[in-house]
Amino acid sequence: VMGERSRMCSVWLGSETGILKGVSLSRKQAFNFCNTRHLSRDQEVRALCWADATETELLIGSVDGTVKTFSTEKGAFTETRRCGDRADGCFAGLAALDDSALVTCAECGALRVWKPESSEPVAELDAGKHVCRMRQSPVHRNKVATGGKENGLKIWDLERPEKAVFTAKNLRDDWLDLRRPHWVRDVAFIPESQRVVTCTGHHQVHIFDPSTPQRRPVLEVEFGEYPLTALSLPAAGDTVVVGNTHGQIALLDLRKGVVRGCLKGMAGAVRELRCHSSLPMVASCGLDRFLCVHSLDDRKLQHKVYLKSRLNCLLLTSREPQEQAVAREEEPPEVKEEEAGSDDEVWEQMERVTEEEVRRKRRKKD
Repeated sequence: VMGERSRMCSVWLGSETGILKGVSLSRKQAFNFCNTRHLSRDQEVRALCWADATETELLIGSVDGTVKTFSTEKGAFTETRRCGDRADGCFAGLAALDDSALVTCAECGALRVWKPESSEPVAELDAGKHVCRMRQSPVHRNKVATGGKENGLKIWDLERPEKAVFTAKNLRDDWLDLRRPHWVRDVAFIPESQRVVTCTGHHQVHIFDPSTPQRRPVLEVEFGEYPLTALSLPAAGDTVVVGNTHGQIALLDLRKGVVRGCLKGMAGAVRELRCHSSLPMVASCGLDRFLCVHSLDDRKLQHKVYLKSRLNCLLLTSREPQEQAVAREEEPPEVKEEEAGSDDEVWEQMERVTEEEVRRKRRKKD
């Protein structure tokens, strides 16, 4: 049964409660896949990636430093590997290499390569403290980019890990000659070029071009006034989708440096955005517990799914969501979502007070 369910799913999400969630957009259904009976904050999912190009296995990075493998064919967890320690901080990124090696990056800056048969990393380098994100190049898979708080963009070649192949220079001082702080929150490699785009905690989007001698951004765009937390590149190129801590999502033009439009529907901080690899759609998730899917053509909200837990990360399958509607007509059994976490229960049990009641009570007092 679990295998049937997991094969239907076109979106995968990792939650703060440690549950892997699969969503079938065509069936409008959500499923929970959980490794243990007892959920704890140690299992909070911080990173997700595909283990291979066929997308039959997911890699799930948890707060406790373990990476679990989940088979989407079987609908079951098949392996757990220890890839770091709680003391390293949470995973800032997770990636798979072609020879089934694994790349992890922790907040402390430890960027490590793990081979399947070895319990120690086969390579380790220091990406600097307070790393917020590590991302892999989709084309040159041995290339990764890192960045974080007061830790500018660096690009690494894992086959030559001695030093970064590109290190961004500090931004130019502002018009008052004050130093402008660095805070890279997310990063992506722009296809068919050497350029890399980042978004920052100071609501800027920067493009860097390592093929030029220029080590500062070749383009800078600002969006809104809140920290940007996530970005993703649509398949069509020349735009980037960014999200911030107030649930605002925008489509920015990478050539002209202007805002093309906004996507509405999110309420909490955006934790991750993913554009579909070939379709004009973007999925987003975050602290409001909803998965939102928008069309990039007309910017309309296509799906909004409530998933009960705060969501940290998501992945889309590259096949089209519609293809996954199963031929049989009968409905699968009703899915019981996980029990809400302890803090959620407290909120649920609190009585709701309307403004009208508050005014009435005040009048009585007066």
